[in-house]
Amino acid sequence: MTSSIKKRGQKIIKRFSRASIKAGEEGKEHIRENLIGRLSHIENIKLLILEWCLLVFALIMLAITQAFWFGDSYTENVYTFGGTYIEAAVGEVNSMNPLFATTNSEKILSRLMFATISTIDYSGHPGIGLAESITPSENGKIWTVKLRDDLKWSDGEPITNQDVIYTANLIKNPAVNSIYSSNLSNVKVTENESGEITFTLPTAYADFITALNIPVLPEHILGETDPRTLLENNFSNSPITSGPFYFNASQRADVSGDQVIYLSANPYYYNGRPLLNSFAIHTYANKNSVINAINAGAVTATAELSSIDTDKIVSGQFYQKESKLNSGVFIFFNTTSSLVKDTSLRAAIRQGIDLNTVREAAPGTTALDYPLTNSQIQLNNYPKIPDYNFEAAKAKIAELVGDNQVQVEIATINSGYLPNVTNSIAEALESLGINANVTIYEENQEFITNVIARRNYDILVYEVELGADPDLLPYYHSSQASASGLNLSNYRNSLIDDLLLGARDTTNEASRIKKYETFLEYWVTGVPAIAIYQPNLTYFYNKNVRTFGNSVRLVTALDRFSDITDWAVTKTTKNKTP
Repeated sequence: MTSSIKKRGQKIIKRFSRASIKAGEEGKEHIRENLIGRLSHIENIKLLILEWCLLVFALIMLAITQAFWFGDSYTENVYTFGGTYIEAAVGEVNSMNPLFATTNSEKILSRLMFATISTIDYSGHPGIGLAESITPSENGKIWTVKLRDDLKWSDGEPITNQDVIYTANLIKNPAVNSIYSSNLSNVKVTENESGEITFTLPTAYADFITALNIPVLPEHILGETDPRTLLENNFSNSPITSGPFYFNASQRADVSGDQVIYLSANPYYYNGRPLLNSFAIHTYANKNSVINAINAGAVTATAELSSIDTDKIVSGQFYQKESKLNSGVFIFFNTTSSLVKDTSLRAAIRQGIDLNTVREAAPGTTALDYPLTNSQIQLNNYPKIPDYNFEAAKAKIAELVGDNQVQVEIATINSGYLPNVTNSIAEALESLGINANVTIYEENQEFITNVIARRNYDILVYEVELGADPDLLPYYHSSQASASGLNLSNYRNSLIDDLLLGARDTTNEASRIKKYETFLEYWVTGVPAIAIYQPNLTYFYNKNVRTFGNSVRLVTALDRFSDITDWAVTKTTKNKTP
């Protein structure tokens, strides 16, 4: 049985083997006949083959293109959470306590880390910050502030009325010498029976809401600190914050001494957590170092330069944005100086300077004629400023100075177009017969102390903030003609004092307009200053990031942070909503 099965299997294998050999031979013959034998005909159909190849290639490319187009139609690149934004700033960080912020770096940190009671919103008008509401009494002397619910410090502790009252008393304390002391001068701050904060003013102040643009400090951290040692407290180096970011760490470069302050997004910020994970301030000693950092790609952006520096930015990764500020550049006459105390001489100088020529030294800026802008208040009548008349002015100056050799000291700072503008003014004075010596200072505390506070100049070419409201008391009231005041002309006029106080006190818009119109008449006649132009904020930023929007109207340069929660550096792809 077994032998029979074995023989049958061998026969099947032999039969399969012969069939395989036959199939192989037939296959070879088929290939020789239908492939190898026809290769000689390719020459006759090569064009047709090429056309088919091109058609297949085109179909493949069309399919790929359609796939990409289809994907782009239903997806988009959007900014999302994450990343670090690094801004370059000039000036050391000696303290992170916002009550002592003086350098640009410190002011930026103050704005990013500390929320204020009121604030300037993206439209350039005073708005609410930590406050839910700010309400004046009918006479404008009592202002009631109700804080938002559920406010928290970056350590999770609640922000309370007591924090506000504690901070206000610190600001008013002469031992603290805060930069905000004038905001709350002679103002009484208490908590009423309704659990709201009341600010009682000695006189009415129609725009007191702008004075409440002050940061708040945590009483639970600093309440036991002696106000005289507040600056030296560890809080200055590692603060608890209430703004969009909180302090994380600081680092100093070994060689240059530059400092980097690292901030992290504050999850408790009342206006929502920022898209950015972190924000870093890299401080530099001067603007040349900032330019080098931009060109090296070491930072994301800077507001420390001006359009005069555009040609120095050689990196192709940066855009430039120009935004008009509610500030003004003026020629301030030191009216206590023996050289320019004569009103007639100041008037002759104004008549003899061609301001159009001077403004050419500051291209792209907006001409300014008065210390008020239309964005602050709409006046009905403006006094006429005498037209430029070089010959008449030169003759008048010769009559006033006689044979005396007059040399005025002109001071300015090394910022933007100010040196060029100042030199243009000096040339105009020289042509009028007045020798002019120009000194250009670096913008630092030494300049504030030795030049501004001491009024160590005959003429000062300088930029001042005009603000969101038309309050000119800080610049022209007699009480501010002091080392700590901003009356840079040392101008004293009792009639102007009354007008400025009256304009500040009244809540009647028609009355206020009339007072400011009368003030301008005295301002033009008395010539304490000459308006030149409104400057711009020049902002250089990396083209791959999102910074402040074009719709944001800036009162000061720091107002660029009004929409900081929307700034971003990280993108992602997401499907579009149908």
